[in-house]
Amino acid sequence: MTSFLLRFSPAALVAGALVLPARAQQPPAQPAASQPTASPEQARAKAVEDLVVANRILADQGVLDAYGHVSIRVPGDPKHFLLALSVAAVSLKTTDILEHDLDGNAAAPPGTTLFGERFIHAAVYASRPDVQAVVHSHAPSLIPFGVTAVPLRPLYHMSAFLGPGVPVFDIRTAGGDTDMLVKTLPLGQALAKTLGSNNAALMRGHGAVVVAPDMPRAVFRSVYAEQNARLQAQAMQLSSKVTYLDAEEAKKAQATMEGTVARPWELWRRKVQGK
Repeated sequence: MTSFLLRFSPAALVAGALVLPARAQQPPAQPAASQPTASPEQARAKAVEDLVVANRILADQGVLDAYGHVSIRVPGDPKHFLLALSVAAVSLKTTDILEHDLDGNAAAPPGTTLFGERFIHAAVYASRPDVQAVVHSHAPSLIPFGVTAVPLRPLYHMSAFLGPGVPVFDIRTAGGDTDMLVKTLPLGQALAKTLGSNNAALMRGHGAVVVAPDMPRAVFRSVYAEQNARLQAQAMQLSSKVTYLDAEEAKKAQATMEGTVARPWELWRRKVQGK
């Protein structure tokens, strides 16, 4: 009882009253200084660097090999995108990057070989203003899900972005008997229509297209779509009853995991740059 009375004695209460105004008189914290805005030249240079790094990461992760390609929209210019000339991802250099318009045209020196399927990128950017990066790959693990009635579904939290669905583009429906390549703008537009608002689409007997609002997420989604396909095939071999993420789980997991994309991007970037 004595300690209680001492603790709340009149002197203590007065002292406390004197402290509170002193705290209230402290100046408010100053807001953090804003980061300087990058110039158009700096933003473009970073986009080119990210594009080269993305190609090398996806080659290192087994998503791309001698084939497949990645693009990024030109910063501040929604009607143009950056895509390399026709070279393997692992050997790509900044000087290989060309600017393309939404019809798939590029100003290139005579004799330059462009990617025949650049129309995939052109059509997706034209139909999806939210998309800033596109990956087209032939990852073997994805192919079976484009030629069977088994849908690719999110098996674990890392691939939650597949939750909205992964439609399958059948080029025969869009263009009849072809060589399976999207080599015209109308075929690219048909593929973009199949993709719709989803994050990925499979291409029957061919590969996949993955899209994202930035390059790190495009790489993240491409890597984990391929891993999900392998895990799903393994799970289906173990049991006919496979439990997938439901819609709400996928939505919540995507928000959480894509908030951490900078971590794998930095890890993969340092690896391919030898740092």
